[in-house]
Amino acid sequence: MNSEEEFYDAVTGFDSDNSSGDFSEANHKVAEMLDLDPHQSNRTGKHNGETEIQENGIKRHRTSLPAPMFSRNDFSVWSILKKCIGLELSKITMPIVFNEPLSFLQRITEYMEHIYLINKACNHADPLERMQAVAAFAVSAVASQWERTGKPFNPLLGETYELTREDLGFRFISEQVSHHPPISAFYSEGLNKDFIFHGSIYPKLKFWGKSIEAEPRGTITLELLKHNEAYTWTNPTCCVHNVIIGKLWLEQYGTVEIVNHSTGDKCVLNFKPCGLFGKELHRVEGHIQDKNRKKLCVIYGKWTECLWCTDPTTYETYKKNEKRGGEQKKPKPSEDVIKSENDEADDMPEVQDTVQFIPGSKLLWRINCRPPNSSQMYNFTSFAVSLNELEKGMEAILAPTDCRLRPDIRNMENGNMDVASKEKERLEEKQRAARKERAKDEVEWHTRWFHQGTNPYTGTSDWLYSGGYFDRNFSDCPDIY
Repeated sequence: MNSEEEFYDAVTGFDSDNSSGDFSEANHKVAEMLDLDPHQSNRTGKHNGETEIQENGIKRHRTSLPAPMFSRNDFSVWSILKKCIGLELSKITMPIVFNEPLSFLQRITEYMEHIYLINKACNHADPLERMQAVAAFAVSAVASQWERTGKPFNPLLGETYELTREDLGFRFISEQVSHHPPISAFYSEGLNKDFIFHGSIYPKLKFWGKSIEAEPRGTITLELLKHNEAYTWTNPTCCVHNVIIGKLWLEQYGTVEIVNHSTGDKCVLNFKPCGLFGKELHRVEGHIQDKNRKKLCVIYGKWTECLWCTDPTTYETYKKNEKRGGEQKKPKPSEDVIKSENDEADDMPEVQDTVQFIPGSKLLWRINCRPPNSSQMYNFTSFAVSLNELEKGMEAILAPTDCRLRPDIRNMENGNMDVASKEKERLEEKQRAARKERAKDEVEWHTRWFHQGTNPYTGTSDWLYSGGYFDRNFSDCPDIY
């Protein structure tokens, strides 16, 4: 096996989309590439002075960015946005200082940070517990946006991003399938063939004078193959405040409905707006009901901290006592409760939360701690820090359209802001020129990895994965960089 094939096996965990081998073989392939015994788990340190290995034989990902975040204190967004009040912002060019060094395709990949919740849903025999895990996953998918006030780069038409995490058990592919309107399609599957997660996102951005609102249109679908179940939902609206003056802050609001199309069960989650005095900031409340609309459990918490569930009677009793008795002493969950609920999440942190705990509640999810220097890294999570990592040899394996190869994002990540800004302008001009050339020749744009179709569960328009990406035939990929 040559070095390129070895690297390919380690990155993908497969030989192709049509691989007939068992998925567990990928563990042996990673071990083979790193010259490790796949049955040996007591080796640590660096291999040949380059790759850092954990005790389980899985490579460590980077924990910091190459350069600290560039200060935005000397820049005013008002001079750009004052003419855009009430307008859609996808066509507005923003200075690169207001970006973060990730593409929106990579931001979508952050849905997978708490994938252990999907694994829990796959393993639960009780449909109620499966819905609880799926609801927690849907909330966790937006948690990484907390304090993330930087704007991800708009993907270029045809841009892609792939990620395979052997340690987390999934592979992921996304493509920018439309530029106007901007639509990003994604597809992910479990390495153990236990789930499929896919969707298409059309972020509608508007400026309202003091805030920027992002409405994430598009359907998200999770299929649990073992249980023959499919869940669909849409994300809440995200809003960044104080874009003109003051400290930027972010909130999520709106109603999210998660539907189990097999059982008829539904989870209704209300992401509450901040309100006048900020009492409801970041709060999430909702319930799970069966097909006859009977409430099965109540869910409460904050999307920035944690999520709990309890039975409806306990919840209503507690709320009545709260109103009758005014301010109550806030009970806290025992460490045993938290530990028992988090035993499937290896890196579950100890975080002080502000959610009022209701005795007897079950913890569904708790946010991961961020790196100590996160504020100097655009408030990235540890998962986000690793997304744009470009390892030696990876360039020969990735599609030439992969985000990691974008020169503007790469230069911004490395702290070369002037070069990044010039590259961003060059890429945008190249995209405009290519669009004009296609119009002149009357040639339509064709997507590579996704096609427009109908979501089989909702009946609405959707972008579906066409397959074939992991065969790695990239000969017809466009030159977009």
